[in-house]
Amino acid sequence: MTVVPIPGTKRVRYLEENVAATGVEITAEGLAALEEAVPRDAVGGDRYGDMSRIES
Repeated sequence: MTVVPIPGTKRVRYLEENVAATGVEITAEGLAALEEAVPRDAVGGDRYGDMSRIES
């Protein structure tokens, strides 16, 4: 599994932190611990609420 950070920042130092995150490797044990803490099916839905009033 690959996790890709999506930087959205105004500060160079935060962008550098996000780029550095691409070098983080999660072990099988670490991944299992994350799955136990937050099962995949426990996370879902839209990030934002009803956006129908916002015009594109």
